[in-house]
Amino acid sequence: MSEFIKVATLSEVPPGQGRTVEYLGEKVGLYNCSGQIYAIDDVCGHMGANLAEGSLDDKVITCPWHGWKYDVTTGVCSDDPSVKQRCFQVKVEGSDILISKGS
Repeated sequence: MSEFIKVATLSEVPPGQGRTVEYLGEKVGLYNCSGQIYAIDDVCGHMGANLAEGSLDDKVITCPWHGWKYDVTTGVCSDDPSVKQRCFQVKVEGSDILISKGS
């Protein structure tokens, strides 16, 4: 059974925005896409930028350094589909956002 850990509240991740959180010593990007929360590795597979500092358009986060684009629902990079960010399971309980290691 997966252990879920609280990493943020809904008010900390407004719709259309991303935020970097720490989960068991790792940087994870949380994204609020029209009320649905997604979580993927926050370190860009290209050069290591924090993805959550980029711009979120629908369900695609654009890296702030070199413009690589990732689908926050799958972690797949549209610029190089062989690059995939790890995804985390997300659970919302009340206003708390909890995550667990996923695929």
